Amino acid sequence: MTLRLGSLLAALVVLLAACGGGGAGLPALAVVEEPAGPGRMVAVHARPLVRAAEVAAAVAAPGSDLPAVVPRYDVATYRLDYRTLDADGREVTASGLIAVPIKGAPARSPLVSYQHGTIFEDAEAPSNAVTADAPPVVMASLGYLVVAPDYVGYGASKGAGHPYLLSAPGASAVIDLLTAARTWRLRNGVAGNGQLFLVGYSEGGYVTLAAQRAIEAGTSVHRDELVGSVPGSGPYHVAATLDALLQRVKDENRFLGAFIDPGLLRHLPGAIRVEVRRALVRKLVPDDTGVFFDTRFIDAFFEDDRDKIDRQSNVHDWRAERPVALFHGRDDRTVPYIAGSSTLDAMRARGSAAVTMTDCAAVPSDHLPCVAPYFDFIVRALALHARDL
Repeated sequence: MTLRLGSLLAALVVLLAACGGGGAGLPALAVVEEPAGPGRMVAVHARPLVRAAEVAAAVAAPGSDLPAVVPRYDVATYRLDYRTLDADGREVTASGLIAVPIKGAPARSPLVSYQHGTIFEDAEAPSNAVTADAPPVVMASLGYLVVAPDYVGYGASKGAGHPYLLSAPGASAVIDLLTAARTWRLRNGVAGNGQLFLVGYSEGGYVTLAAQRAIEAGTSVHRDELVGSVPGSGPYHVAATLDALLQRVKDENRFLGAFIDPGLLRHLPGAIRVEVRRALVRKLVPDDTGVFFDTRFIDAFFEDDRDKIDRQSNVHDWRAERPVALFHGRDDRTVPYIAGSSTLDAMRARGSAAVTMTDCAAVPSDHLPCVAPYFDFIVRALALHARDL
């Protein structure tokens, strides 16, 4: 069912009041000043209500990769359409999921922004994949108020180029959803408790760190609320990630390998350049994806332009004011371990006092085997600091 802004707010207020999702001191239909551009709420669409019992069944299902948690709350979910920026800095309408734990008033909840990993079909985007085993839903069932951006290229912006490993549009997708979701929450009495956490694995880990850097560099309310982040197995140091993946292309393809000389890629003959580029992209994105990936991030690599990679993609080398709890597997062949270890070293060298790195204990500690341990890790890490669950 789709609710447009004409009748949206009254309907949601009734639903949330009935569910006990409101908070004390936050009147419904409060007057909220919102931005005219990025961060502006466009529309809200009701999504399924997920019962705590359904989440518990998903957790207990044979072969489940979900953490062994005990869901406490039913979860109301919504798709929120909002304005953000694409890879060229143009305004577009994107979307994301809001997952609200249904608590008795006047309960408040810590806010989690969940950034999903690389997905290849629009149906897998958070606002489309609202199921009992979806990470945002599971986290909301524990008492967190969760927002999860679809990213540009999915959901409301399906068909647009997904700005893969480009830090600015990735960060904008997160921050602008947080802003739009805050407008929605204040207008409908859905109370946060002043705590904000950022989490995500793989591409989601990358976007998480990009968003934290942008939030800390700004002056928004999100900066005041940010407690810290838990990024998992992300290619934060894009140049180092591509160097390692290029070596794999060289090792696995004797013909192409004979032409590859790292640092001199700009001199590759045209046809060979195309094949090497295709082989490198294939290490990250399959050929049969149902989403259009904007892979311009790799062009600077083939121009041997490390400064450009640093400007548009790298998110590893800056001073974090809030804690960063990195998580990575030493055997990771999709996002090499050096992407995490070099981030730890660079951030500490910048004076980041609370940056840590936890190694995935799975055997082997490759990219996919470390997904389940990562979610165990974030549940434990957030529970140390979260209030009002």
